Amino acid sequence: MPAQERPPVYAMVGNPNCGKTTLFNALTGLRQKVGNYPGVTVEKKIGTAYSQHGRPVPVIDLPGAYSLAARSPDEAVLRDVLFGRREDTPQPDRIICVVDASNLERNLYLVHQILDLGRPVIIALNMMDVAVRAGLRLDPRQLEQELGVPVVPCEAVNGRGLVELRLAMSRSALPLAKHRWDVPAPIAPAVADLQASLIEHDARPPLIARAEALLLLTDFDTMRVAGSRQLSARTAELLAGWRRRWAGEGTDWSGTLIKTRYEAINRLCAGVLRRTCETGPSLSDRIDAVVVHSVWGWLLFAAIMAALFFSIFTLAEFPMNWIDSQIAALSGWVKSALAPGDLRDLLTDGVLAGIGGIVVFLPQILILFFFVGLLESTGYMARAAFLMDRPMSKVGLHGKSFIPLLSSYACAIPGIMATRTIENAKDRLVTILVAPLMSCSARLPVYLLMIATLLPGGAVPAVTKVGIMFVMYALGTFGAFGFAWLFKRVLFRSAAPLMIMEFPPYQRPHFREILRQMIERGWLFLKNAGTIILGISIVLWFLTAYPKHPDPAASPAQQIAHSLAGRTGRLLEPAIRPLGFDWRIGIGLVTSFAAREVFVSSTAVVFSVEHFAGGKRADVTPVRTTLAAAAWPDGRKLFTPLVCLTLMIYYVFAMQCMSTLAVVKRETNSWRWPAFQTLYMTGTAWLVCFVVYQTGRTLGF
Repeated sequence: MPAQERPPVYAMVGNPNCGKTTLFNALTGLRQKVGNYPGVTVEKKIGTAYSQHGRPVPVIDLPGAYSLAARSPDEAVLRDVLFGRREDTPQPDRIICVVDASNLERNLYLVHQILDLGRPVIIALNMMDVAVRAGLRLDPRQLEQELGVPVVPCEAVNGRGLVELRLAMSRSALPLAKHRWDVPAPIAPAVADLQASLIEHDARPPLIARAEALLLLTDFDTMRVAGSRQLSARTAELLAGWRRRWAGEGTDWSGTLIKTRYEAINRLCAGVLRRTCETGPSLSDRIDAVVVHSVWGWLLFAAIMAALFFSIFTLAEFPMNWIDSQIAALSGWVKSALAPGDLRDLLTDGVLAGIGGIVVFLPQILILFFFVGLLESTGYMARAAFLMDRPMSKVGLHGKSFIPLLSSYACAIPGIMATRTIENAKDRLVTILVAPLMSCSARLPVYLLMIATLLPGGAVPAVTKVGIMFVMYALGTFGAFGFAWLFKRVLFRSAAPLMIMEFPPYQRPHFREILRQMIERGWLFLKNAGTIILGISIVLWFLTAYPKHPDPAASPAQQIAHSLAGRTGRLLEPAIRPLGFDWRIGIGLVTSFAAREVFVSSTAVVFSVEHFAGGKRADVTPVRTTLAAAAWPDGRKLFTPLVCLTLMIYYVFAMQCMSTLAVVKRETNSWRWPAFQTLYMTGTAWLVCFVVYQTGRTLGF
């Protein structure tokens, strides 16, 4: 496509909690994660919007930031894309600035910096309904006249203003900003000096070079991320020279620049914004009086967590039983339709036993994602971070670290990626190292299987199961805090950071978005079961079935012991026998390193292949029932209550996820930290389980 016919590429930027990603989804039809708390967009997302004429328009959703002066990796991504520093992303042609109308002055600081770039800009004045409820009256036309760029009032949540925004994006040409503000005279020589160097040595256009010079003088460009083009040696030398000069003079030119910007913004707001009435404390403020209270806030937090665990056991019981029965019926049909042989055994004991052992836990995982989505959508996540700030400070972190940790309850991967919002590099690395200790949804099938084996039958009160589950989650949480405390005092010594976080206003939960996220995460879970877990189940069945035992009359137990899997498991058994585990459990531990939930399918394959009844292969029995009947060669029960507890504790602490290690490598740009993470977590798991099992045996359990 010729350059003049190429549609302009838009970048969408804005402060955290301004509704930027909601607007991006509405324009592009994509299903990016939407949450009412800082740190949802932790990397750029690219989609395609359509103009009013049906023409495709590329749109890049960039991380939220209060300023181009990057303090964290996600803010550095925003800065580098806008300045054309990214090697993997072309510089956008136009920019949509999403502005929270209820916080105009604060949001305009980022807009003010972006207008310096000299790029065509559209301002999407979002959350107009929130501004009205706050007693604010804005004049979008006056703001448009003052800045010289299109200003479109909209309400992304309700779909209002989208037509007008698409019309503005469809214009073949957009006016450039009438950007009026005076750079302090004493700093003008430094701006001119750096601008000339950026043009000559860094190939920057003049306006971009001027904006970049202003930014370099504000924060000295300290935050860098992978994929960014570095400054030329000449520009870096000039910057260092000006920095030394100002340090010698004792002059804070960074503060001077920021003050000058805000003076210009205050003059602008005085002409376009006025308060219509005194509204008193907002609804969010009145709710926060209870939600973040030193007593009631903690009680509410505990109640929410208890409701989550209780729902996992009660609401999911019926669909779990239904899935269990359908898998059993399907396996029974396969057995009746096929003649005995390896093919039938592969389908029933490999494919169906492996996949069925995982799919049965889908209802509980969907409930978990629903609760997490509900907390994100309503705005409670930021309050949870505030509540946790004081206990987090005891281990050397702050409440901002709790948001990635809390997200890790669903999955450690997005939790680790969310650490990009943490400014301090040491705090970010500590949070990455301990995030996998939070019990993610992949551990949930293991916990549920062991609890069902530990407490069989329907007479056991649900509150007992909830209590055990709560203990496992609490153990992982306290383990994460304990290691964070240790790392901050041994490996990453630094002062305890202060947390500054904005509370977003409470919103009604967007159930359509929550359900969409549930379905997408559930589908990803099923795809995982249909690929990785299915593949491992088939391979594991093959390893348990071959080589064949020389005696055709050998029992399944003898066949497994003779197989490749059995031989590998017996090599491992001396290392895990002190934990109460035999070689069959060892097979599950090894295969579940691909993903923790694989343990259930691997166990289903190993134990269903072995399970006999009266000399004939029995009807499909739920895995938990099969495990309850498993025994050591001398007849002792294998899955005793103590072993079930020890196995759950092992999965609390062990690093059993290759995908998480890959993300840690990407975020730290080194294999050193994933290797360290694997060693310290797996070593801790073995040591704790050894103490628990041996102490339990000594006490007679």
